[in-house]
Amino acid sequence: MSPYLLGESPVIAEPVVRGYQYLEAVSQLTLEPGMVDVSDNLKVRDRICTWIGNNIGVINAELNACLEACHGCFHPELRRPVQIWAVPIAQNFGIDGLCNILVDPTVILIDVGRIAPRDWLGIVVHEYAHAHLDSPGHDRRFFEVLSHLCLGLGLEPPIWQADLEMYLRNWPHCPSLANPLAFWMGYF
Repeated sequence: MSPYLLGESPVIAEPVVRGYQYLEAVSQLTLEPGMVDVSDNLKVRDRICTWIGNNIGVINAELNACLEACHGCFHPELRRPVQIWAVPIAQNFGIDGLCNILVDPTVILIDVGRIAPRDWLGIVVHEYAHAHLDSPGHDRRFFEVLSHLCLGLGLEPPIWQADLEMYLRNWPHCPSLANPLAFWMGYF
């Protein structure tokens, strides 16, 4: 695992450089170019990269705790290899997280700036269900795995609906925050 993804480097001490390198590394794990984006304003970009360089290890540790809680809902032989990383996702994509099943191991990317910390587990559960199934859809199998995870982790499980695809796209419901970049700039 790259030290840049962990927010640390044995050679580079400047947080802003570590932050830029982290963003470059996680951008290689997205589904398409341009999904990782912070700002066109250089001053804002430098502030965000400095914050990332100083704090990403702690944030990723919290997300990994959520990932391990999800793993704990399944027998070891049923657990798929999954990595999880915090990343600012470009606002034009309109998503709080994603699961890239096209890479090995599967990668979950969460924009922790778009949702309140109390909802991080919920979004990880949703994306973990995709990783567990190795599928992007929100069908009956997704409903079953998501329900299993929600019950195992004390979250409200979904209710069977005729149109599962639309209903499950935002389950568990995690309201988006008004200014996602505020978190990444340290205003939280």
